[in-house]
Amino acid sequence: MTNPLKITLPVKDFNITTNRLDAWITEAIKASDHAKQELNMESLSLSRSRVKKLIESNQIEVDNVIIKDPSFKIKSNYIIKINIPVAIEALPSAQNISLEILYEDPFLLILNKKAGIVVHPAPGHPDKTLVNALLYHCGESLRGIGGVKRPGIVHRLDKDTSGVMVVAKTELCHIKLCKIFSNHDLDRRYNAIVWGQPAHEGTINKPIGRSVINRKKMTITNKGKLAITKWNILDIYIPFATLIECKLETGRTHQIRVHLSDLGHSVVGDQTYGKSLLKKKVQNAFNKEKLELIKQFDRQALHAVKLSFEHPITNKYLNFESPLPIDMKKLIRALKTEEPIEK
Repeated sequence: MTNPLKITLPVKDFNITTNRLDAWITEAIKASDHAKQELNMESLSLSRSRVKKLIESNQIEVDNVIIKDPSFKIKSNYIIKINIPVAIEALPSAQNISLEILYEDPFLLILNKKAGIVVHPAPGHPDKTLVNALLYHCGESLRGIGGVKRPGIVHRLDKDTSGVMVVAKTELCHIKLCKIFSNHDLDRRYNAIVWGQPAHEGTINKPIGRSVINRKKMTITNKGKLAITKWNILDIYIPFATLIECKLETGRTHQIRVHLSDLGHSVVGDQTYGKSLLKKKVQNAFNKEKLELIKQFDRQALHAVKLSFEHPITNKYLNFESPLPIDMKKLIRALKTEEPIEK
C-alpha cells in the first residue's frame, strides 16, 4: 500500500447493536461489502485490536472530530471515517542472510529453517534472526502486519530445531493463517531422535504450562493448556536411541520436547529437557563410541519434516516436506552401523 486507505462508514447504514466505537467499527467492517473489498485489495484486515490501535493513534474520526477513546459511544446520525496509514518500516534491520525458500507467492512463503537461527529478535539475539533475513528477502513485497512492514510469524521453531515453517506477507493472510493454526486445520509432523526404545506408538495428552521454578522452561501441569502429541516409531537403534515421528494436535511452546521428556524418552541433544536414560555402564568399546557420539550432538535432534494446509487466500492445498538435515542423518548412520566409527 503506497497511499493511506480511507474508509467511510455511516452509522445509519448498519444495524449493529453495540455503540462502543472499537466494537462497532469491527462489526461494521464485517458487514460492509465495500469496506471488505477495499481492504482485500490491499490484503488488509482490521481486527478489534488493530481498530483500537488506530483509534489510539488518532486515525478515527467521528463527524470530523478525532476520537482517541476506544470506548466512545456513537449515535445513529454519526459518520465514522477510518484512516489506515501506509505501513511503517519495521524496527529490526533487514540483513542479507541465506534462506532456503520452498515456496513463495504474494501472500505467504514456506521456508526450510536451519538449526541455530533464532526466529525473532530478542535480548541476547538482537539481530541475525529469521525476521532480519525475511525483511531483506521480502523487501517491498511485505504489505504490513498490524501497520508495520514485517513478516507475520504464525508459529515458531526453537533456535535449535530445523525444518518447515510458514510466514505470512500480508495482514489478511496472517490473520487467516493464525485461525488455521488455532483450529488445528493443518498437518504438522516432526522427526525426532530420542533416547531409548519407547513403545511402538502412542498419544500424549497432558497440559503444558510455564514452570513456576524456572520461567524459561515449560512443564506438565494441571494449570497448563491442552497439549496433544501423537507419535510412532520409524526406526530403532538398539541399545541407545529411536527415530520417531510426532504429529502435533496442538502447538504449545516446547510441546514435543516436554511431552517426550515426560514420557521418559527425551530428545537427543536437548540441554533443557534432556535426560540420558542409560543407567548402566556401557562395557562394549564399540557401544561406548556410539554413546559418546550421541552425547556430543550439539542441538536437540528435532526436525519439522512436514507442513500441510489449505492456502488461506487461494484455497490451494499446500504440502511441503523437508528431508532430515545432514547432522541428523550423520548421527543415524553412526547409530545404525555395526562397524567401528571412523574418527
